Amino acid sequence: MSGLFITIEGPDGAGKTTVTQRVAERLLNEGFEVVMTREPGGIPIAEQIREVLHDTKNTAMDSRTEALLYAAARRQHLMEKVRPALEQGKVVICDRFVDSSLAYQGYARGLGVDEVWSINQFAIEGFLPVRTYFFDITPEEGLRRIEASAIREVNRLDEEGLAFHQKVYEGYQKLLEKFPERIVRIDAGKSIPEVEEEMYTHIRQDLNMVY
Repeated sequence: MSGLFITIEGPDGAGKTTVTQRVAERLLNEGFEVVMTREPGGIPIAEQIREVLHDTKNTAMDSRTEALLYAAARRQHLMEKVRPALEQGKVVICDRFVDSSLAYQGYARGLGVDEVWSINQFAIEGFLPVRTYFFDITPEEGLRRIEASAIREVNRLDEEGLAFHQKVYEGYQKLLEKFPERIVRIDAGKSIPEVEEEMYTHIRQDLNMVY
């Protein structure tokens, strides 16, 4: 597999989508074939699962059901979109991947990081990104940005209280400690141009290793 698989992680409201789009445009202008995608979603089947997961009416959803649905969407997305693009030598940048499940369902939902990791190992068969960029922002600031945005999708997880999002943040900190060789911290509290430049610089270094 000759492409480069990069994932973007972080609390809700960290600005991942905006910055990643800007970085992807720069890479496209430089001649790289870039595929931007997201989880859950990216393909029709996974987008349908996303609708179920994010529907604010689905308040009765069990935490294990939630974790299994994320893993199911991930599997289909990986096999139908991510791996084929990588086999064609493309740069795949995915907004969220397995680390989200570990932080949200494993840690914040209290299902256990190892248990959720096991579910996802069945889904991804050990397939992990070369690099993961963690957009670091406090839960308080992330929620403030969500409330201030008139265009951002508000989903079922956004409506969780501050305590839940603090647990998510704690979960990500533990992942940073566990996977220091893979996960790179990006200071998402800076201005968008500054965050863009930091991410772009790191990705160009990764690209130099592959192309």
